Amino acid sequence: MSIIDNRKAFHDFFIEDRVEAGLVLEGWEVKAIRAGRVQLKESYVIWQHGAFWLFGAHITPLQSASTHVKPDPTRTRKLLLNESEINRFIGKVERAGYTMIALNLHYAKGRIKADVGLAKGKKQHDKRESEKDREWQREKQRLMRNKG
Repeated sequence: MSIIDNRKAFHDFFIEDRVEAGLVLEGWEVKAIRAGRVQLKESYVIWQHGAFWLFGAHITPLQSASTHVKPDPTRTRKLLLNESEINRFIGKVERAGYTMIALNLHYAKGRIKADVGLAKGKKQHDKRESEKDREWQREKQRLMRNKG
């Protein structure tokens, strides 16, 4: 079950590979995510200190957050991946032009997971091409509905 999708990622990047990763979260973050108070639009993943980290994901704390905890909405969060997945992505990320993006957050067996994608940036003409294709598909569907 999806919590939030990063639709901007599919607009700005070609997604070549994806993997499901766990997240190291604090209690107030889990509560806020379950309430839908999360934003992935400007988030990205980097390799640092022997692990992948999620940067720029904004989790807005609830008003009922504990008084002794000082929530940081944009703190970096560690991603949990298998060693084979880490090794596969390190080589590709270190090559020029590739980046890792958080594509969505979802529940898997009661836990909050992130889909992380290996992406290559789109140029402006690629974005226009994608938009034309999307509009053509929409137009075909409309014509088929009106015909039948």
